[in-house]
Amino acid sequence: MPDPGAPAGAAEPLRGVGVSPGLAAGPVAQVRPPAGEPPAGPAVAEEQAEAEAGRIAAAAEAVRGALEQAATTVEGERRELLETTAQMAADPTLVKSASALVREEHLPAPRAVWLAAGKVAEQLGALGGYMAERARDVADVRNRIIAELTGQPMPGVPQRAEPFVLVATDLAPADTALLDPALVRAIVTAEGGPTSHTAILARSLGIPAVVGLAGAPAALPEGELVLVDGGAGTVELSPDPERVRRAEERSAVVRTFDGHGRTADGHEVALLANVGDPDGARSAAEAGAQGVGLFRTEFCFLDRTEEPGVDEQAEQYRRVLEQFPGKKVVVRTLDAGADKPLPFVTDAEEANPALGVRGLRTARKAPEVLENQLAAIARAAEATSADVWVMAPMVATVAETEEFVAACERHGLGTAGVMVEVPSAALLAGPILARASFASIGTNDLTQYAMAADRLLGSLAELSDPWQPAVLRLVESTCLGGAQQSRPVGVCGEAAADPALAVVLVGLGISSLSMTPRALADVAAVLAATDLATCRRLARAAVDAESAADARARVREGLPVLADLGL
Repeated sequence: MPDPGAPAGAAEPLRGVGVSPGLAAGPVAQVRPPAGEPPAGPAVAEEQAEAEAGRIAAAAEAVRGALEQAATTVEGERRELLETTAQMAADPTLVKSASALVREEHLPAPRAVWLAAGKVAEQLGALGGYMAERARDVADVRNRIIAELTGQPMPGVPQRAEPFVLVATDLAPADTALLDPALVRAIVTAEGGPTSHTAILARSLGIPAVVGLAGAPAALPEGELVLVDGGAGTVELSPDPERVRRAEERSAVVRTFDGHGRTADGHEVALLANVGDPDGARSAAEAGAQGVGLFRTEFCFLDRTEEPGVDEQAEQYRRVLEQFPGKKVVVRTLDAGADKPLPFVTDAEEANPALGVRGLRTARKAPEVLENQLAAIARAAEATSADVWVMAPMVATVAETEEFVAACERHGLGTAGVMVEVPSAALLAGPILARASFASIGTNDLTQYAMAADRLLGSLAELSDPWQPAVLRLVESTCLGGAQQSRPVGVCGEAAADPALAVVLVGLGISSLSMTPRALADVAAVLAATDLATCRRLARAAVDAESAADARARVREGLPVLADLGL
């Protein structure tokens, strides 16, 4: 759909998938690409092989040190991403394999690292899910070690004194973790989807972002002035100066959330935060969140070979709950499996982990892990005044719901609900919510399973879009089931952070939206400018659309407030 604000004769903007709303203009700065595949020769002399092999360990150590140092400059998920990449650089497997190639085949160190990393990445890719995602980290570490060995500039985000629009084929997790919102005005990538690292971190930092824009680096040359609309998913080359001025004015406005979510006519919509650890809870409370709609408890379990004890879990959960006295905190039980394998509850040999034993299903193999976690949650709840709700991930049947609710009741946890991530749960929402106290829709996985599209696969970004009408119909089905049983239905997936989509969700019957704290003010502002009747009308238009692009366009056309707010 042509932009009505564009001057006559202006070229059509380039289109991708908008994943972080906002308008921003600036000159293009492209990510420094890796040097590429090193040459095979000349062969290393026998007497020099040991010294050449030693260079690999030294380079890997230098990369590890630089990443760990960088991790100390950021917090939360950004720090975790950098520390994960640093651990990959410190992994002796890659260094040993590459060193052996130098000693035995007399390959130059850069070539040996390239080949050894390729084998590691291939092995991880074959495992699928979370391990396949780690293959991206291996490639990043490989490129950094090779740059260290060859004396070339490190690949990644360029260092500039003036603000810019960052353009790349894709961003490595370590690159996204170091983005400075004061300098990076917007992000455009050729790959990635709505739930990629780039998208999630862009939203958390408030940086407008468009992903899945085919051929982005070639289409957006270095230094070219562009205008990025992270809500509409467009990039305009050589924009009109007046449009740039208006975009800059709008982006300069700082919005805050008053802690009261509602539509223009006073319909209450609880605006909550997604948190993953005590630091995240503190940030959410400071942002004015009305509570927590998704407390991810995995931080207690990841990178461990045995489950943490009840005492340790209870203490960590208490640190989160105490940030929200008198407010709702929805605790999700362990969501292991697929992209978060844990040796004590999941099977590393599963052929398709995303469709395997994950979420609540892990209780079949290790019921004591769920029982211990519920005991810890109950203990933490007793120690604080938070209104604690508990929900299980990956519920697919009425029987699973009954079993989970009964388990919660055994521990004195009276408000037990389910996550709706599987289409069967959306279609069975009525009978499921006859047993459960509430439902919370995880739009990331619901989209993945409804569209049969791996949400980590950039080439399927157009399918991994919560604007897909099929996904919206499943949301509608869940809300109808909730209304039938007088049970609340919320959304805690990334879709809740999209101000335009938030209007649709409220119109479908969603009573609470949980998101990254950074998005609270924008979502609140759009809802406060839109009455419930308009929410319902636009929701109908989106559900009746035939494509995600059509649904998004219909809704944005009916929400002029988005342009007024620069969203």
